[in-house]
Amino acid sequence: MSLPLIYGAAGVALFFLGAYALFAYAHLLRKILAANIMGSGVFMVFIAMAGRTPGAPDPVPHAMVLTGIVVTVAFTSVALALAVRIARASGRAHLPEREEEP
Repeated sequence: MSLPLIYGAAGVALFFLGAYALFAYAHLLRKILAANIMGSGVFMVFIAMAGRTPGAPDPVPHAMVLTGIVVTVAFTSVALALAVRIARASGRAHLPEREEEP
């Protein structure tokens, strides 16, 4: 097994772990952390794609990961600010359970 394949498989596993947590939990902080875990999985897949050729790695996926890190930090800060506002307005930090329709 090659190293890029291991990184790619770990990235896919992280992505699906984050996707599961995003849908399984109602707490807002857990959803934000799950989205960050999904992003880390995508970054690992990009890095694995950059190292798939022998010789020098491709710089484009590395540049995309650096841009993605900036976007992830911005997303996390906005999401945390919204979570704080929701917690202050509703008095709880989790989303309400879905009510069944009659």
